[in-house]
Amino acid sequence: MPMPPKNSDRTGKIVQAAAQLFARQGYHGTSTREIARLADISENTLFRYFEHKEELFWSALRTSLDGLRLRKELLDSISKCEAPEIVLPQILSLLVDTVTLKPQLLCLIAVALIELRWKAESICRDHLAPIFLTFSRYLEKNIAHGKIRNLDPRMIVSALTMTVMVHPELSRLISGVAPPHSDNRAAIRAYTKFWVDVLIPHPIVNSNAGTLEANIVEK
Repeated sequence: MPMPPKNSDRTGKIVQAAAQLFARQGYHGTSTREIARLADISENTLFRYFEHKEELFWSALRTSLDGLRLRKELLDSISKCEAPEIVLPQILSLLVDTVTLKPQLLCLIAVALIELRWKAESICRDHLAPIFLTFSRYLEKNIAHGKIRNLDPRMIVSALTMTVMVHPELSRLISGVAPPHSDNRAAIRAYTKFWVDVLIPHPIVNSNAGTLEANIVEK
């Protein structure tokens, strides 16, 4: 019997249901029966659209990753190699909004890397590597021009990302209270201040210069 034509709306509904369950329960903890039930179809109908569960998982992950893009404003700032004080807040804004507004995507990436690592690396490389490579190349240029400290740009990108992902919960563990950020904008301001202070070289101020000059005058 020939396969029926695939309905794009139904396919989208299946993928959305799968993404929700895989992100919540993991790959091995989710059954195709549960996905079919959440998508309001029979399991037999599900298999007319996707031959097996793994194919459905990768479709859910790719669909979620397709929505991850660098903003035009950020791309323009990077292409012009604008000052770190301008670009760092834009990078951190993208990271904060991704962590806050796309928690399901982060969970799917984690599930892929933990449970299906053999294929996850190539898919994440295709979708995520261009973004992080863009950040790294921008940092390299600014390091070469002396605008950013001479540090490994890949480590800086990793640290920026992990700050946004880990800081809120780690801060809660250390202090026992919620992070002091009232909203995303407050978090972006706090992270920006921290990383600008860390990464941008500041002139060394010799506190003894005035005293030394006075002593010379007196002599």
